[in-house]
Amino acid sequence: MAKRTVSVGETFENFSRAIARFTGSTAAFGGALFVIVAWAVLGPVFGFSDTWQLVINTGTTIVTFLMVFLIQRSQNKDSLAIHLKLNEIVAAMQGASNRLIDVEAMSEKELATLHRFYAELAKLARDEVKITESHSVEEARERHSSKRGVKRQRGIE
Repeated sequence: MAKRTVSVGETFENFSRAIARFTGSTAAFGGALFVIVAWAVLGPVFGFSDTWQLVINTGTTIVTFLMVFLIQRSQNKDSLAIHLKLNEIVAAMQGASNRLIDVEAMSEKELATLHRFYAELAKLARDEVKITESHSVEEARERHSSKRGVKRQRGIE
């Protein structure tokens, strides 16, 4: 049986997943709190010197710098996974608008246009008696228009 080689990318992914999981734990928070308390307690010992301040500033800057990239990598992966799951749901649901598949790849202008359509859909849906009445903007507009036409014919409006 051939031994599977692990790429540098996979190794880093496993490492970053473990670090992200650990840094979000109670133990990590406790450790960070301990470091800050120890640093504060040692202040008088070192006469609150510039070096004493530089130690905490340098340490926190390095940790923050590295964590920004680690957190962004983790968020990118989580975001992609959520988008894929939502795309699968949209693609599988009858009546759902396929325009929403891969919507995150649209431009801001396209997203603003979609937002206006769905805001209109929400407004029209608020006027519906049943919450499940409409499935798309076009369908909601058509129903809304036909209802208004029936009301006008009856002299209700």
